[in-house]
Amino acid sequence: MDTTIARASVIVIGAGQAGLSAAYHLQRHGFVSALHATPGERIYVVLDANPAPGGAWQHRWASLRVATLNRIFDLPGLPQPPMDPQEPSREAVPRYFAAFERRYALPVLRPVRVRDVEYADADETGDLLVRTDAGVWRARAVINATGSWDNPVLPEYPGARTFYGRQLHTRGYVSLDEFAGKRVAIVGGGISAVQLLEEISRVATTFWYTRREPVFIEGDFDPETNGRTTIAKVTSDVEAGRPTGSVVGYTGLGWSAYARGARERGVLVRRPMFVAIEPDGLREADGSFTPVDAILWATGFHASLDHLDPLCLRNELGGIMMRGTQVRGEPRVHLVGFGPSQSTVGANRAGREAAAAVDAYLSSADETIRSAATDL
Repeated sequence: MDTTIARASVIVIGAGQAGLSAAYHLQRHGFVSALHATPGERIYVVLDANPAPGGAWQHRWASLRVATLNRIFDLPGLPQPPMDPQEPSREAVPRYFAAFERRYALPVLRPVRVRDVEYADADETGDLLVRTDAGVWRARAVINATGSWDNPVLPEYPGARTFYGRQLHTRGYVSLDEFAGKRVAIVGGGISAVQLLEEISRVATTFWYTRREPVFIEGDFDPETNGRTTIAKVTSDVEAGRPTGSVVGYTGLGWSAYARGARERGVLVRRPMFVAIEPDGLREADGSFTPVDAILWATGFHASLDHLDPLCLRNELGGIMMRGTQVRGEPRVHLVGFGPSQSTVGANRAGREAAAAVDAYLSSADETIRSAATDL
């Protein structure tokens, strides 16, 4: 039987960009580390499932270099140091995150995987229990920053289990060398799909499949104008409780260096989705057959939120209705790095907003308790 081993005012789950931003801003609101707190102080702790700092960045494929990244915004209070454009992002970005954790002495416990979050009491009005593989925490509020890396989307297709070749998701991709001389189907219409198409096509014969015709944006993506428009669309969806899709679904694809490279080499040729997978290849929509040795599913990710299922936050559409970072009607639960705050700049802002909201909620609750005690 589980035993509560520790208490915290706030628990941050996840130590990627959104989680680190939330931790930083909790400090600025007067919360102190659960590792060094004294009785009576408002305390917080960060639980991270990864073995080291860096969030999902530490798991990216080796060929993803700093030069090919979409812009990474600075964490609050610590500008990024100069990064070698040719250094793998899975080394450069985690090193920056680790420096941030050290700079602000953040109380990150790792590796600690959260199994589930549930109400501590039957009336669902009090604390939350956060059950982990290292014990149980009791908290008054939770800021969830678990991202999506642990929840890859793998579509089910007829015949998939009969395929003799290799199938993998982007999450398991390491290097183009493993596909040298092969015939590779790349499935997906997002940024990663285009990048991997360009990369793998240097050493293999590639075939690109998407459900819909990709939409490429002409001209540069303006973070101020285009970014605000995209955030407004995603915000509208989460406030209505609709499940959100990929960022590219809202913005379209930009003509990045790798997209232009794939086009110039004649490999940026989209095919409609195949209708079935057979032992040696793919049955095309027109009935023809394409032999392939491997299928790479660059089909994205869903938010990693299954550990919150005991709280019954999802609606009948499968979405979670939000107001800002707060789950609507549940001031004890905030989601950051989710919906409109999936980008790095959005994650920073969401961390700040969530910390401020949790501070206000706990302050109000404490004042109510003090007033009730005075009345007695």
